[in-house]
Amino acid sequence: MRKFELIAPCHFGLESVLKREITDLGYDVSQVEDGRLTFLGDEEAVCRANVFLRSAERILIKVGSFRAETYEELFQGTKALPLEEYIPINGKFWVTKAASVKSKLFSPSDIQSVMKKAMVERLKEIYKVSWFDEDGEIFPFRVFLMKDEVTVALDTTGESLHKRGYRKLTAKAPIAENLAASLIMLTPWKKDRILVDPFCGSGTFLIEAAMMAADIAPGMNREFTAQQWQHLIRAGEWQDAVDEAREMITPDVDTDIQGYDIDEKMVVIARENARLAGVESMIHFQKRGIQELSHSKKYGFIITNPPYGERLEDKKNLPALYQTIGERYRVLDSWSMYLITAYDKAQESMGLKAAKNRKIYNGMMKTYFYQFPGPKPPRRKIAETDM
Repeated sequence: MRKFELIAPCHFGLESVLKREITDLGYDVSQVEDGRLTFLGDEEAVCRANVFLRSAERILIKVGSFRAETYEELFQGTKALPLEEYIPINGKFWVTKAASVKSKLFSPSDIQSVMKKAMVERLKEIYKVSWFDEDGEIFPFRVFLMKDEVTVALDTTGESLHKRGYRKLTAKAPIAENLAASLIMLTPWKKDRILVDPFCGSGTFLIEAAMMAADIAPGMNREFTAQQWQHLIRAGEWQDAVDEAREMITPDVDTDIQGYDIDEKMVVIARENARLAGVESMIHFQKRGIQELSHSKKYGFIITNPPYGERLEDKKNLPALYQTIGERYRVLDSWSMYLITAYDKAQESMGLKAAKNRKIYNGMMKTYFYQFPGPKPPRRKIAETDM
């Protein structure tokens, strides 16, 4: 079976989460960089990574790398790549995205144009043709330039892996599904612990948590670009990965997951998204404002993405809102709270000092993941009947 060098991009600051996921899948991570990891795998790995990874953005097959400080070097370096090993004579191919950091070549459109021309010249020579109809399967490439080192990769995923397929309706500023999953995995929350999101919006945190609790693979109900590349990955590999995912599901798991939102419309949206994800029976949604946040049980978790003033007129309300968050959290004896926000005065307004404050880039926006871990619950005594 053919071996590939695979690249998995992720959110900046969450590389450790993705590394643990890849390792748990049984693959060796060969390189960790800002916002992406490289690991080795075969055809099966391409399918399983797309189906099972919760924190990755996409899975790329590395085609090659070279150094380029001029467009001529970029052209010749691209032309030297073994593109015919991936693209058939009727394949439709292009550079869908170019990113450049600390490199002499920095114009994405120029990089894309030069590389496309080089790809065409290479394949014209290989296939002995003067024109490509490009009426076959699609082959989107992505290129990264870091300090003049060019990495060229083929995108097996298509739409980003955060598109699980369940979120048909969203809030104004929804958190991406893979970011929500990553943040949950940064916490010690387990499926036997209470989880509340008092700003649930479209329900992303809670749905991702419920999917984890029921062992529902995030990519098992969607399609991927590479499913059409049967000259590279046989169709049976995809089916095997989905069958593996289906066998792992435990739908009758007992959970206590609750979502509140002050907007009744968002509660309706969250319920529908949970239904589409197949976890509606695992989550209780309710119209409730943050000032009403309370719970009779101990050792619960709050994991949430409260408003942080996307519009200027909303910013004036942030100090009072975060003050209320702090007040309600202090009432919850022994609870833990994990909160992501772009509001840089969150701790000051809440009157709380986080045990950890991790900077995470959500796209180009710098956010803060404030962590307030509570005490661990006492260990359950083993009864004689359990022995």
